[in-house]
Amino acid sequence: MDVMLWISKYFVVLQITGPDGKVIYKGERETNGKYTFAAHMDGVYTYCFSNAMSTMTPKVVMFSMDVGNTPKGQEQDNDAHQNKLEDMIKELSTSLTAVKHEQEYMAVRDRIHRAINENTNSRVVLWAFFEAIVLVCMTGGQIFYLKRFFEVRRVV
Repeated sequence: MDVMLWISKYFVVLQITGPDGKVIYKGERETNGKYTFAAHMDGVYTYCFSNAMSTMTPKVVMFSMDVGNTPKGQEQDNDAHQNKLEDMIKELSTSLTAVKHEQEYMAVRDRIHRAINENTNSRVVLWAFFEAIVLVCMTGGQIFYLKRFFEVRRVV
C-alpha cells in the first residue's frame, strides 16, 4: 500500500496501525510525504491523524491510499519470470497514478487559494467602500465646521 500525505504548512502526527493492533508506522511532525508498506495480513488498517502538536491552528489534511503490488524491495522470486515489457507497463502505470494524484492535489490547492483570494478581494472592496464613506463624512464635517468658523455673528 502507498500512503501519500499532504498537510497545509503545519505539523501533524500520523500513525498507521494494522488489524492486529501492531503499529506499522508512526511519524511525528509530518507535513507531507509518502510511505509504502506491505500489508502483512487481511483486515482493517487504521490511519490516525493527530493535531496534538498545536491544537489552536486548524489544519487541512489530504491523503491518498493506493493498494497495489508489493514494493520493489519486497518482490518475491516469482517476479524473475516476468518479462521486461510487463515491468515497463507496471512502471508506467505507477507513474501515471502518481501524476494523477499530483494533479488532484494541485486542483485542491487551486480551489483553496482561489477561495482565499476571493475572500481577500471582498474584504478589500468592503474596506474601500468604508474608507469612501468615512472620507465623504469627514469632508461634510469640515465644510460644516469651516462655514460656522467664517460666519459673521452680530452681537445685539
